[in-house]
Amino acid sequence: MKINPILPPAMLGILGGGQLGSMFTMAAKTMGYRVTVLDPDPNAPAARFADVHLCAAFDDANALKELAKCAAITTEFENVNAQAMRDLAQHTRVSPSGDCVAIAQNRILEKQWIRQAGLQTAPYQVIEKEEDIGEQSLPYLSGILKTATLGYDGKGQIRVNTLPELRAAFAAHCGVPCVLERLVDLRAEISVIVCRLNDDEIATFDPAENHHENGILAYSIVPARLPETLQNQARGMAIRLANELDYVGVLAVEMFVVGDEAHLLVNEIAPRPHNSGHHTIDACLSSQFQQQVRLMCGLPPAKTDLLSACCMANILGDVWGENGSEPNWQAVFRQPETHLHLYGKTQARAGRKMGHFTVLADHANRAFDLAKQAHGELRK
Repeated sequence: MKINPILPPAMLGILGGGQLGSMFTMAAKTMGYRVTVLDPDPNAPAARFADVHLCAAFDDANALKELAKCAAITTEFENVNAQAMRDLAQHTRVSPSGDCVAIAQNRILEKQWIRQAGLQTAPYQVIEKEEDIGEQSLPYLSGILKTATLGYDGKGQIRVNTLPELRAAFAAHCGVPCVLERLVDLRAEISVIVCRLNDDEIATFDPAENHHENGILAYSIVPARLPETLQNQARGMAIRLANELDYVGVLAVEMFVVGDEAHLLVNEIAPRPHNSGHHTIDACLSSQFQQQVRLMCGLPPAKTDLLSACCMANILGDVWGENGSEPNWQAVFRQPETHLHLYGKTQARAGRKMGHFTVLADHANRAFDLAKQAHGELRK
């Protein structure tokens, strides 16, 4: 069904005012739209750029009523109240749908939908109560016990090798529903950003090769240093999943490259722009945030061509001095091929994403090397 596009200077709304909301707001403002941000933090990064900041809880009835006046609404994170998004959809255009967000919030539902799309995941067992742990768990050991909800950046995950360790980990997770994933012969991790309006109007960015440190994304290299046939397969899998979900918006699909045969497994999805897609701001014909704006407004996705090989590097609060002193920004600025993005967060702490930089180069290996060099010098 053809929908009427929403055009500037319409007011757009977003649930969440962190760095993703901030980059969305900047993209929308550049494209001529106005933006309302709902976030309880008075210092939310997106509030610096938004036309309206509703400083209230995400389930605040009055704030949601005000947000519903927007021409279209999206979200910057998956742990928003999915029912609130369903309720907002009774009054205005909402993407992604509350149903899609609810699926992404729950690893059990997420894996069911991935398999429903005919795609493979790592072997797993659902553990909802202590009685689920027993001999039936042995095929999934050694593995990682992950909480079904609220886990991100390595949180809510415990590695287990034996049944006693599994029981202890389940108790440590306070007995909430979990997924036990068997460890796989992991060779690489990649992600594909899908931009979908409908079955006919859909695009993907080139897959990113992701490197994690302590469970948090450290570097994303594009193009991924993997065979083109494998990258094309990853694009096709991501599109297939987005179509199965009847997804509208920007969807990140994370995948594992497994074994000598380089087999692809879907790890998880994020119903929003993704950390591994930040390079698109500087290295592509369009950014994932411009795509988010277009799709929520009923406009077809823009071209996603990669203009330069690149590497995105996260900047965590760890690189600030113990006394709060600033990192050595000269390490980034002395590289003319590097673009710095700071998120405007007022307090640095270990593990907190404070910004990122993207290095452009003539080859992915060169970009990765320069990124590691600059990152290593930030503490000096």
